[in-house]
Amino acid sequence: MVCAVGSNPDDLEETRFATTTPSQTLGEAISFFKSAQKSRGQIQALGIGTFGPADINVQSSTFGFITNTPKEHWSNTDIVSPLRSALGDIPLAFETDVNAAAWGERKWGAARGLDDFIYITVGTGIGGGAVSGGKILHGEGHPEMGHLRIPHDTQMDPFPGSCPFHGDCLEGLASGSALAKRWNCNPEELEETHQGWDLEAHYLADALANLTLTLCPARFILGGGVMEQAHLFDKVRNRLARRLAGYVSLPELEKFIVPPGLGAQAGILGAMALAQDLILTIPPRP
Repeated sequence: MVCAVGSNPDDLEETRFATTTPSQTLGEAISFFKSAQKSRGQIQALGIGTFGPADINVQSSTFGFITNTPKEHWSNTDIVSPLRSALGDIPLAFETDVNAAAWGERKWGAARGLDDFIYITVGTGIGGGAVSGGKILHGEGHPEMGHLRIPHDTQMDPFPGSCPFHGDCLEGLASGSALAKRWNCNPEELEETHQGWDLEAHYLADALANLTLTLCPARFILGGGVMEQAHLFDKVRNRLARRLAGYVSLPELEKFIVPPGLGAQAGILGAMALAQDLILTIPPRP
């Protein structure tokens, strides 16, 4: 769990602590914010970027809840109410972590000036957030790009997949957890020449091809721990170009698929950007 107060990337008071049970984790977050208010003054708005699935529909009776998540103890957890009770009735934004990260990248990072792009994190799990027409893309809920179904040649890759819901979806085949289970080691231990990285790029390129044909983004931003393997970017770029086979016109690949400009702070800065939007759009109380 990452919590921060501030107003921009250069004004950030941040803390990190383990995600344990909901009551303990939210209790630590509340303690941090209350302490920050004593030293910095009243918090004006709060932005939350959470793992999912989550109910982000403000009209829903379970708005602010984590829903059916594989994360132990967190299914059907109300995140928003405890924070509102502790911090007062301040403006509050509740989004997925990847949507928040995308919004942070648009304000301060690798998507500045873009109205149509996709942020994907490839870490323990895989998630994606899209900005379309200058707005975070929502439907009845939020996109779940990590659970796209992609081709799985079981002769080439007999690994059955690690997703507890779908087995060999994108997350089940290409997340950090999938890499660790397939190769029986921490992914960071794999040499650059290991066949696992070619397989990883194969699956990511399939996913990006589908998303390119569906949403026509101007850029992909690929973050998360797995993408800290910088050599993966060219592998993914080259495979994506082969997948699309010239059918659609792409920008220069080095500019089309890029790492986050904000690095590991994309999520927390995106939550701050969401909070700032509320301050700008909600008139002050008389």
